Amino acid sequence: MEDFSVLIGGKAGFGIDKATLILGHLLNQCGYRIYIYHDYPSLIRGGHTFSIIRAAQTKIAAHRNKIELLMALNRETIDLHQARLNDGALVIYDSDAVKELVLSRQIRTLGLPVGKIVKDENAHEVMRNICMIGAFAKAIGIPMETLAKIITENFPKEVEMNVKVAERGFAAAETVKSIAPPAAEPLPLISGSQAIGLGLIKGGLQDYVAYPMTPTTPLLHFLAEQANDFSLKVIHPESEIGVMLMALGFAYAGERAAVGTSGGGFCLMTEGLSLSGMSEVPIVIVLGQRPGPSTGLPTYSGQTDLHFALNAGQGEFVRFIVAPGDLEEAYYWSAQALNLAWKYQIPAIVLTDKNLNEGIGNFDIRSVAEIPEIPPVTWEGKVPYKRYEVGESGISPLAFAPQKDAVIKVNSYEHDEFGITTEESTVTKKMQDKRLRKEKYLREELKGFRTVNTYGNDDRSTALLCWGSNKGVCRELAEKLGLKVVQPVVLSPFPEDAFRKAVGGVKKLIAVENNATGQLARLIKSYGFCADSMILKYDGRPFALDELETSVKEAIR
Repeated sequence: MEDFSVLIGGKAGFGIDKATLILGHLLNQCGYRIYIYHDYPSLIRGGHTFSIIRAAQTKIAAHRNKIELLMALNRETIDLHQARLNDGALVIYDSDAVKELVLSRQIRTLGLPVGKIVKDENAHEVMRNICMIGAFAKAIGIPMETLAKIITENFPKEVEMNVKVAERGFAAAETVKSIAPPAAEPLPLISGSQAIGLGLIKGGLQDYVAYPMTPTTPLLHFLAEQANDFSLKVIHPESEIGVMLMALGFAYAGERAAVGTSGGGFCLMTEGLSLSGMSEVPIVIVLGQRPGPSTGLPTYSGQTDLHFALNAGQGEFVRFIVAPGDLEEAYYWSAQALNLAWKYQIPAIVLTDKNLNEGIGNFDIRSVAEIPEIPPVTWEGKVPYKRYEVGESGISPLAFAPQKDAVIKVNSYEHDEFGITTEESTVTKKMQDKRLRKEKYLREELKGFRTVNTYGNDDRSTALLCWGSNKGVCRELAEKLGLKVVQPVVLSPFPEDAFRKAVGGVKKLIAVENNATGQLARLIKSYGFCADSMILKYDGRPFALDELETSVKEAIR
């Protein structure tokens, strides 16, 4: 099989996430390129959770609704997902939990007494998932030795018991399909949160401060796990207000800091965002989007906070906003967000979504451009020290307490070059002009970056416009249908010249977004560009490849 999908499902608490990772690593070891989509309710136990593991010959970043294999740990999984089954699909199920199974004749079934096997081995109930993975390996022709290797590498405890239960599942199954895997070298499987975390570390991160909030909680966990290896301070304060102010305190002291949150937490951070803008203390905010308003769908995905990020905070100040579309971009631009925030002494926002943060795929560091260090402008010792010295670029030299001969006063009020509060009109205008002048130089520097990407057939007059995690599904579909893709990565300051070049020759521009109002389409309209039509999905689920193909074909008729 060159391109196939496996769905595994059950109740929350059945170990679906761990089983998903084992399946992904197993197929990755066989030489496939992997993409994993997670779907789960905001419950600790109960409810229905499932994952789709897609394996293909080439690198992918999207799932399909239709599947070739269904692994059901309970009856509900079969009832909810049997409509996804392609003709000839295989259903592997727990015959102790599903007594009667009625499916179309084209569907093959493989039932095994999972409950009995787990009980016979005196294993934990959660190991039912590893028993079914053993059956899965046998069913598609993967040797038990390969599975045992993956289990050993991914279970820190009770390795022998997990292998034994997998062997029982393997022995109880039969080979149904032969996958004939490609001969490609495995690439690391990581999530978007891990890619962002690694990028922040590459950019010199010293402090990460966050209050847990889906979908950026995995980033907090990942950086906490890496703290000792990279000398990081990873802190969980009492609220998002505390998060922002603590991180700004670290930055004032000269340490590169970042925070992570979602829409509701970002609401609480906006006064601190304005404080960063006025005090010129750099900060990086990882803003993981999910559907709102308010709590909305806390464990699902959306692209609903673009204009919130563009306009958050009172007053007018320069901000850098980037929306990476895949793992490699998440790594690269997270590092650059830190670099640019510190060079220009501004807030930078890495705008992501649950689909990117929690999606898992192959990461290829070889395809990432070099990330040069961009040092901040620092004080050379000329006295008296002016924290807000007015210069041509608007960037003032930085000094950090307790540096000799430097009185370092930062201020949320309007202030003069020394940081002393003022309400004098000419000074107010002078300092506001100074702060806003940074945007001119930031725009110029960004011309040396790939701020707008194009993919597919550059000669086609029909293009898909996308941002964020929709890059993967749009790029793959465009290659299939012979279309062009235009993906702005930097959204503030908006790269108007690069975007104009990217859409040159395009006569029909179709915006593909996960929101109800076409937020990117609205943004480009303010620069004189127009999307001819929009394909919008706002139920909290990302576009599946086959689903988007149907919508695009209708749009280009």
